[in-house]
Amino acid sequence: MTPDDRPSVLLVEDNLGDVMLIRTSFKKDKILCHLSVVHDGQEALDFLQRKPPYEKSPPVDLILLDLNMPKMNGTEFLDAVKHDDVLKRIPVVVLTSSDAEIDILKSYESGASAYITKPSGSESMEAIVKSISLFWLKAVHLPPSA
Repeated sequence: MTPDDRPSVLLVEDNLGDVMLIRTSFKKDKILCHLSVVHDGQEALDFLQRKPPYEKSPPVDLILLDLNMPKMNGTEFLDAVKHDDVLKRIPVVVLTSSDAEIDILKSYESGASAYITKPSGSESMEAIVKSISLFWLKAVHLPPSA
């Protein structure tokens, strides 16, 4: 948790439209969390490991991960996180446009906590974000922040 006791969510997403939609969904539902955004897997690893320019990044309680990104894709990122003794306990929810069976299988085999296919409309995204919040930020007991 962040110092003000709000959970901290890291959104790993390269599509700026999806970033705005997800950010708006968190705000519209008054979901109290600290939402940080990075745009590829390598940037996300740097954020989690507090490498420059992320030395002051908050500890992360939950990761929302897109699969299709430049530099390091979501599957490569997931493999890296789940093989790190400190980071592996952070739940990772894959939130991606792919509904391909191979992507779902690879994500779970790599340690994803959940897999959600992005909906097409803003109202549907709001419902998804609300359900993620209700379950991951309110109902479950998250491990101590890494």
